[in-house]
Amino acid sequence: MKPVADTTNFPAYTQEQPPVVLTSELRKVYRTGFFLNQKIISLKSCSLTVYKGETFGLLGQNGAGKTTLLKLLLNIMRPTSGRGLVLGKPLGDRTVKEHIGYLPENPYFYDYLTGWEFIQLVAGLFQIPAKVQRQRIPQLLELVGLSQADARNKQMRRYSKGMLQRVGMAQALINDPEVVFLDEPMSGLDPVGRLQMREAILSLKAAGKTIFFNSHILSEVEQICDRIAILAQGELICSGSLNELLGTYNTYHVKGQGGDWEILQKWIPNLEFVSHGYWQGELQGDAYDFLASLNLMGGQIISMNLSRLSLEEFFMQQIQKYKIIG
Repeated sequence: MKPVADTTNFPAYTQEQPPVVLTSELRKVYRTGFFLNQKIISLKSCSLTVYKGETFGLLGQNGAGKTTLLKLLLNIMRPTSGRGLVLGKPLGDRTVKEHIGYLPENPYFYDYLTGWEFIQLVAGLFQIPAKVQRQRIPQLLELVGLSQADARNKQMRRYSKGMLQRVGMAQALINDPEVVFLDEPMSGLDPVGRLQMREAILSLKAAGKTIFFNSHILSEVEQICDRIAILAQGELICSGSLNELLGTYNTYHVKGQGGDWEILQKWIPNLEFVSHGYWQGELQGDAYDFLASLNLMGGQIISMNLSRLSLEEFFMQQIQKYKIIG
């Protein structure tokens, strides 16, 4: 019988949607100082779930613990405490490595190899047959927006930051992985490069791949991700889908004048008085029913616009809340 990973004490999940990444109270503490008697907590009791086929974005300020969490999942470093699974196997299981791809934030490349030679080298490490390589490498170069001429003829010491990032993305995909871990994939890219990287990630998503990535570029995350999580000083402060966290596009921000204040508050719980009888807030309920009710009250609508926080606005709100509470 094939062994099954023990999921006791892990966050609950549905069998219909098995998790690709599952962690429970994952924690990393570094010791520093001359006598190693000082502790730096890089990650505090992190529990999260990433499901098959979704694009998951991990957000946070510099030093929040994003790269630490990624390295724990990849077994580049070991946790101080807590548990985790990747593709149903405990962290550190070697059989998982052939099914994952990884692009580090600051990848190291062999300067005197061309991009093509480097990707061939990585393909050889995965024991991919030469016939498959001849088909897959050109496909990957096209996917990441790197010309075959540049890949074949230029040594990587002559590549720009954006070209190196594209080669790194191609090598992360050479083994046709089930899950791809990307650490700041948009870092250092110009607008065209970010567009190409976003299209590459969306292509992977369309192919059913699971993508876990860190990023500072929140506008890109908002366009790509199904779910996100935010880390602040090593602590996971929120996670969920964009609709759950930001609200849906069915929410209206309304401004008006007059009407019965008590009745208005039933429709607009966060009703705010502006001045001279003017008010504003977020409408809760059916818009047509509200307009009919407002008309009966003798009120007047000034403006009514669909509203939803941007991811950047939500991120800043959460960070400020954490600083106040923390």
